[in-house]
Parts: sequence; C-alpha cells; structure tokens
Amino acid sequence: MNPKVTHAVTIISGGLDSTVLAHLLHRGGAKLTLLSFDYGQRHRTELAYARRTAEALDAEHHVVDLTGLLALLTGSALTDSSVDVPDGHYTDAAMRVTVVPNRNAIMLDVAVARAVSVGADAVVFGAHAGDHPIYPDCRPVFLRAFEQMAVTANEGFAHPRFRVLAPFIDLAKSDIAAIGAQLGVPFADTWSCYKGGAVHCGTCGTCVERREAFEVAGVADPTIYSPAAEVR
Repeated sequence: MNPKVTHAVTIISGGLDSTVLAHLLHRGGAKLTLLSFDYGQRHRTELAYARRTAEALDAEHHVVDLTGLLALLTGSALTDSSVDVPDGHYTDAAMRVTVVPNRNAIMLDVAVARAVSVGADAVVFGAHAGDHPIYPDCRPVFLRAFEQMAVTANEGFAHPRFRVLAPFIDLAKSDIAAIGAQLGVPFADTWSCYKGGAVHCGTCGTCVERREAFEVAGVADPTIYSPAAEVR
C-alpha cells in the first residue's frame, strides 16, 4: 500500500499510525509537509515525537497552535482535566469520553488550506478501522464527505488532482504495526498514551491498543510502560 502522491500535507500527531504513514509516504517519494496540532491536549508530549519524525525524514513541519479552542472543547478527557482518561480496551463505551468534538475536521480544514496554499495534491491522515466504532470523523463516510467538501470549497484553487486520503482507513492497527516494521519505523520514537506521563501508562485505551497491535503483528514492542501497568 503506497498512495501515489507528489506532495502530501500530512497530519502527524507523533503516534504510531501517523508516524508509519509519514514513513510510507516518504518511502514512496512524496514531498512531505507535516502538520501537528497543539489543542491543549493533556498528552501534548506527543508533539515532541512528531518533531523527531520530521527531523528523521528531513520534512517541513509546523505545529499549529489551536490552544485558543481549549475553552470551547469541554467534556473530553483529552482536553478537560476534570474528566479522567479511562483504562481498558479501546472499543469499550467508556472510550467515548476521549472524543474531541470535530477534531479531525478542524485539523483537516487547516491541512487543506495549507495544501491549497502550496499546491500540494493531497492531504493525508492516519485514521484506521479500529477508530470507526468510537470516532465518527475517522469513518469512510466522513472521508468521502470531507473530500467532496474540500474540493468544492477550493474549486479553481486546489491542485487539479487534489485528494483527501486515509490509506489505513480499512486496516487494523496491527496491520499498521506490520507495515511500520517492514519500513523500519523506529517505534520507540512514537507516543500513544493519552495520560501524558513521563512514560506510557500501559493501561489507558490507547496503550492497550498499542500493546495489542504489536502482539498481534508479531512485532517487538520497544515501548517503556509504567511498572504499575498490568503485565500481560
């Protein structure tokens, strides 16, 4: 799987999925413009990992300041300190509290604007099949609708072959881990934990999902987890 694009404006959080995606696009010869977003997330340590990837790939990288939105994005465990980040499996109903309303659409809008400004032929992000049950803006129906909106909104200004792509949208996270291993992605230079501590907690939904992805893919997991995490 290697989307054929010339210049990809790519959203990179610093997590496993978007980091593997950046490496995949780079391997395919695409010019990369990487965008990360500081929206006041408690796990903003991920931004340092995004910078590592940008440096490793010698890619243009911008961290977009959306912290002014923080007061408006209440109710999510990722942006509201009064809401606890839940532990347990990623598909549990409890993980609904990690939804940041309209997050992907906001980020993609900024990415589209950048792509139109620089003549890039694609905006690319790392949504995958495991996201579908929880995050409405990671589903194929959202991708199709957003792409149509972006093309319509920028008609006559966007690249004539402009697309919005999510190459992993039908893949499990274990598939992404396997692709990353084939590409030689340095997984230790990625961050998943939503709790934002010094090391991965090992018990929150994203940590559980990360651990399972490596296990199912048969890929060595280099992540340092908190000693308090349950040993699997």
